[in-house]
Amino acid sequence: MQVTATDAGGRQLRAQLGDALRKAVRDRDTVAAATIRTAMAAIDNAEAVSMASRSVPSANSAHVAGAAAGLGAAEVARRVLSADEATAIVRAEMSERLQAADQYAKAGSAERAARLRAQAEVLRTVLSGPA
Repeated sequence: MQVTATDAGGRQLRAQLGDALRKAVRDRDTVAAATIRTAMAAIDNAEAVSMASRSVPSANSAHVAGAAAGLGAAEVARRVLSADEATAIVRAEMSERLQAADQYAKAGSAERAARLRAQAEVLRTVLSGPA
């Protein structure tokens, strides 16, 4: 299951991350589970709509100053990421871990460097799909 640019809005990558997370939890692999959760959170954050681009109705609530009135009045649809955008986010997460691992290794903290490299490997494995 390779990640392709033709999948619908990066859903395939999200499904791969979800499958990998379930497997990591089932296998009690805490490093993989935490790493995958972080990658999924990074994608969720990228899908969030910035406060500047939100258009909230001007009506105020009678009970809370500045609040939008009405059920769901302040709800805004999330951005839809393309497969390339979602993949780029996971690759950036992987790259950040490898760069930090190099810095830890140079500083003499081999254990932390190894942990970060293991996390990067988890993300690389998810991006490459099942063996």
